[in-house]
Amino acid sequence: MITFILLIVIYLAFISLGLPDALLGVSWPLIRADWALNLDAVGIISIVATFGTISSSLLSGKLIRHFGEGRITFFSGLLTGIALLGYAYAPSYLWLIVLALPLGFGAGSVDTALNHYVSLHFKAHHMNWLHSFWGIGATAGPIIMSNILLRTHSWRSGYTTIAMIQLSLTTVIFLSLPLWKRQASINAQATENDISDEEDMRPQVTGFKIIRVRGVPYALLVFIFYCAAEYAMGLWGSSYLVQVRGITFEVAANWVALYYGGITLGRILSGFISFKLNNKQLILSGICMALFGSILLLLNFNNFTVMLSFALIGLGFAPIFPSMIHETPRRFGKHLSQSIIGFQMASAYIGVALLPPLLGVVIRQTQMIAFPFFVVLCIAILLYLTTTLNRIRQS
Repeated sequence: MITFILLIVIYLAFISLGLPDALLGVSWPLIRADWALNLDAVGIISIVATFGTISSSLLSGKLIRHFGEGRITFFSGLLTGIALLGYAYAPSYLWLIVLALPLGFGAGSVDTALNHYVSLHFKAHHMNWLHSFWGIGATAGPIIMSNILLRTHSWRSGYTTIAMIQLSLTTVIFLSLPLWKRQASINAQATENDISDEEDMRPQVTGFKIIRVRGVPYALLVFIFYCAAEYAMGLWGSSYLVQVRGITFEVAANWVALYYGGITLGRILSGFISFKLNNKQLILSGICMALFGSILLLLNFNNFTVMLSFALIGLGFAPIFPSMIHETPRRFGKHLSQSIIGFQMASAYIGVALLPPLLGVVIRQTQMIAFPFFVVLCIAILLYLTTTLNRIRQS
């Protein structure tokens, strides 16, 4: 019973993790209009937020050992809620940059901690369903923002509402803290991960030496290019729809929500499909679907096909991240999984920090023409990296 309740709390924690992710991209067309900013000014905010996330992700091992997963999860939600509230009352663009640091820092440790926790103690369907709850948060964010924009035309009201929801979820996590201690004593009986106990006797590889393990560089590059494509869709999708397709801010926000909705629905379905397909099959199937959707986006036939492309890319992306994380202990061994997952999370945030903002600089010169080409290129590279990794780490 404790395990079931704690799993529900972890699901709620991933809703809170997803809530802020798409807000900046959806609200940016109005923010830049209010303050007369360049289109690519959002890249600085993204870089600062991701720097905070990378920092906390790399520190996650020490933080988790010192505070435990429960308190780290609570602190993350609290820090994120306060930062979002700060966005609602930010007097200038500079404050958005400053607040991006705690907003990013709040996501890093909890993301690594919960992903590793579930990859070891639960089966693949739970990992996919866990990430579907991130998708619920990431889908709800743009929907809430778009509805508030329709009523008030104020992005500040949207951030205030999201901050209140975030702090409410954080309160639930706070009330669950005693469960985390009780669960720690029964994890050995509660886990089913199909990993041999002999792996615990293998020598540990720590620090940056982990990159020398055969196949690890490819595993890290997968996260860089996957997260670059996923984040670019959320960050630039709304601006692309407004500028290229001539869609209103409110409708564009709903189409971005459709993209995140595709991720959410896809992860729910992937949880069931994982009973029939293994992680590697789910990953390759998802990449192929996302590649087809991105080609539709590039062809830009009409509004319907563009809308369909957002949904297909979301559906295709759905199983990639959770299945890659869940496959890590099986692909590289339990004795290396915590270190590798920490580096995978850091790589994910590096992909977010470097490539989408760089795309913003290119977009400033090309008027959004580069956006669909970028998405297609990232997914094509992702397909190559994944097939190469599977060949290297055949099991």
